[in-house]
Amino acid sequence: MKVMTLRSPVGLDTLQPEERADPGDPGPGMIRVAIHGSSLNFHDLGVVTGKMPSEDGRVPLSDGAGIVERVGDGVTEFAVGDHVVSCFFPDWQAGPPTIGDFSRTPGDGIDGFAQEHVVLPATAFTHAPRGYDAVEAATITTAGLTAWRALVVDGGLKAGDTVLLLGTGGVSIWALQIAKAMGAIVAITSSSDAKLARAKALGADFTLNYRENQDWGHKVSEWTGGRGVDHVVEVGGPATLAQSIAAVRIGGHISLIGVLTGRGGEVPTAALMAKQARLQGLIVGSRADQQAFVRALDATGIRPVVDRRFPLDQLGDAFAFEASGEHFGKIGVEW
Repeated sequence: MKVMTLRSPVGLDTLQPEERADPGDPGPGMIRVAIHGSSLNFHDLGVVTGKMPSEDGRVPLSDGAGIVERVGDGVTEFAVGDHVVSCFFPDWQAGPPTIGDFSRTPGDGIDGFAQEHVVLPATAFTHAPRGYDAVEAATITTAGLTAWRALVVDGGLKAGDTVLLLGTGGVSIWALQIAKAMGAIVAITSSSDAKLARAKALGADFTLNYRENQDWGHKVSEWTGGRGVDHVVEVGGPATLAQSIAAVRIGGHISLIGVLTGRGGEVPTAALMAKQARLQGLIVGSRADQQAFVRALDATGIRPVVDRRFPLDQLGDAFAFEASGEHFGKIGVEW
């Protein structure tokens, strides 16, 4: 079967197609899935550019969706023909976080989904949302579930809450759609007025160009009448955290997700302490969280925003497009 692999020295020009043996029939508790779609994440880009070291010959992509072809003995949750989607942490089934690394994350510590077929434990998948194609389903594994956990699982989002989102990438646009579906009021930032217009069309209530308003945290706070927002989905990291703290209300919640501006930096501890805000780091979520997210998607009818789709053999081009930062929402790969 056809797979895409990373070869040393790692880089987009060393992503190459290979032929590997078919994985065969599933054993007890396992399922065989024909993979038809994936989506790109910042984490995947880190792997394929060598910023997050992985093994030579690794199959990339942490997201995968497709159709069940066969089920092993003892599997009752899935049947042949079911549409399924992978889990970012296949060993984290439910409950509080127990995993703090990527040693068992597909496309990083283990082979990912840039391949035609996989045989894996049934517990490494959930049902896909109803009516989603494979690319749409694959967007929930990492970006969608991260936004869901930040706002709903950890943040306890409720109707009437105010939310601040940074940028218009996959996590932020998923968070915008989730927040609006649940009756929240949303502010979003970008350096592109065109992207802000698209966000407004999706329901954003307040948009702000952070290049034109460098003190954007206080601008957002002013938008709330000086109270501050209830939730911040913080994907930037050290260079944006101070502004996120300025924007959040006293006793509010900041979900620290991304490191787009670096892996370390100064934290304005006095400002955070004065706000008495909860700053919580998180990495995606559990299988049970994903199942709850799928139920919410089935109930609300939200469909993900997929900017562009690439065929599998143009995976390097897809990552180059991601690195350009020109996308709005998710980038899909389908085959």
